[in-house]
Amino acid sequence: MSRRDSRITQPSILTLLTILLAFQSVAGGAAEDDPAGVAAQDAAARPAGSRSIFAPGAVLPHRRRAAAVNRMLSGRLERLLPELMRETGIDCWLVINREYAEDPVYLTLVPAPTFAARRTTMLVFFDRGEAEGVERLTMNRFPIGELYDTAWEDGDFDEPREPRGDERWRRLGEVLAERSPQRIGINTSRHWPFADGLTAALRDRLLEALAPELRERLVSAEDLVVRWLESRTSEELEVYPHIVSLARGVISEAFSERVITPGVTTTDDVAWTIRERFEELGLRIWFMPYVNRQSLELPCSREQPYCGEGGIIRRGDVLHTDVGICYLRLCTDTQEMGYVLRLGEERVPEALTRALAVGNRWQDLLTANFVAGRTGNEILAAVDRTTEAEGIVATTYTHPLGFHGHAAGPIVGWWDNQGPTPVRGDWPLHPHTAYAIEGNVKVPRSDAGSPPGAEASEQQWVQIKLEQSAFFDGERVVYLAGRQTRWHVTR
Repeated sequence: MSRRDSRITQPSILTLLTILLAFQSVAGGAAEDDPAGVAAQDAAARPAGSRSIFAPGAVLPHRRRAAAVNRMLSGRLERLLPELMRETGIDCWLVINREYAEDPVYLTLVPAPTFAARRTTMLVFFDRGEAEGVERLTMNRFPIGELYDTAWEDGDFDEPREPRGDERWRRLGEVLAERSPQRIGINTSRHWPFADGLTAALRDRLLEALAPELRERLVSAEDLVVRWLESRTSEELEVYPHIVSLARGVISEAFSERVITPGVTTTDDVAWTIRERFEELGLRIWFMPYVNRQSLELPCSREQPYCGEGGIIRRGDVLHTDVGICYLRLCTDTQEMGYVLRLGEERVPEALTRALAVGNRWQDLLTANFVAGRTGNEILAAVDRTTEAEGIVATTYTHPLGFHGHAAGPIVGWWDNQGPTPVRGDWPLHPHTAYAIEGNVKVPRSDAGSPPGAEASEQQWVQIKLEQSAFFDGERVVYLAGRQTRWHVTR
């Protein structure tokens, strides 16, 4: 990659990250304490990135979101796309899709408010060189906005003509012949679903429309697609922390007595409350929120892959949730832990406080192994070595974030595969990318009454399942809206 990175200039990224880190250092707090007392707590005693959020912040009305989305899109198309096309050796990129069968990358390229392709929609990107930049063309029956020039339009219905579909494909062939690109990228991929949006039928039509010499220049655009989807810009980094804080704020509301009545409320009640709260805020979820409970009455062993089940929430329960939203086209993925105080308890048991600290230590070991150019598989192997050396029982399954919740980029383990992942695990870590730092640790519960010296198989364990959205700037990982280092508490 060129050292002249037009996506995020050095002053802007340093400014944004400095503000983000400074805010995290003063905004951390104990969710189990009165929020009014947060400022008085000793911030230096908390792990880096600590932040408790007690309610969601502002959400734009739908009418105002389009302008924000389009400002970010304009910057991506003007500055990021030319750089990535040159990096991946693609001088022409075709994105061709139809209504009801949209290419996964299509809605990241067109202005808001666009919800679907209209009939057959074609986008053509042609790199004219650094001086002139990338030409952006559309061949579409319907207008697509000022970010694209029109290379074909339907014309006068009263004029005799060939069928519109045939005319459009013929014109596409002419456009490409006029420009004579050497490598024409199309969205076909065996391994990356994000880059496999060109359907078989549309590929056949494309081949029919191209001259033989142009057909030979067709190549997979998978590298370009992944780089486009995974790369974050300075404009996006400004808004992303707020988006993540919205998800964390709703979790804080849900894991409290504002929602939970011990002995009455079920885990499904909380999950649906979370979903309905996002609906009230006008925020789209990308999967159904999930809530589960662990307790001393429910078995949890070191060998057990997953601890937690549904049901009525009772005092002494350990709670876990997994939620994901998308707002201004950027998605989050968040998992946090809660505790329901027993009668007479004032604070979370020390055993659970220590268990969460082990989870935070796993996060630190993982993010310390984020090195630009290192693959997802290499990061996984490195964190496995460091956690094992410290005696931490951990499972790592971290993934990229961005326009999708499970986004394009390097996979760092799966919950059901802690070994190498072909292709997607071999993708290298790039600067200016975002991730869900996801995984779990298991810790023996010293408050479970297990006899001293008991074998691990005889002990009661607790599983701490964590996931926080973060940004890698090329040198370090910064949590976009802080991370959980204190338990959510229901009294």
